[in-house]
Amino acid sequence: MDTNNENINEVELTTYDRLIRAWENSKELVRDYEMYSKRIEEKNIKDVFKQFAEDEGTHATKLREMILKYRKDSVEQ
Repeated sequence: MDTNNENINEVELTTYDRLIRAWENSKELVRDYEMYSKRIEEKNIKDVFKQFAEDEGTHATKLREMILKYRKDSVEQ
């Protein structure tokens, strides 16, 4: 098979694409973990999911900051 033709048909994800995807996934995990923490009765498990939601919120915030900086830096170039 000709590997050059295979590469032509591939979709290439950019750094920006990956940042956006990671941010969206992170936001979704925040929502999931928050929902789990509200629907679980056992305190120790509830607390773990609550902490996961907070941690993932930190990740989502960091990713958003990175996206804004990446966009700003790209515009300035």
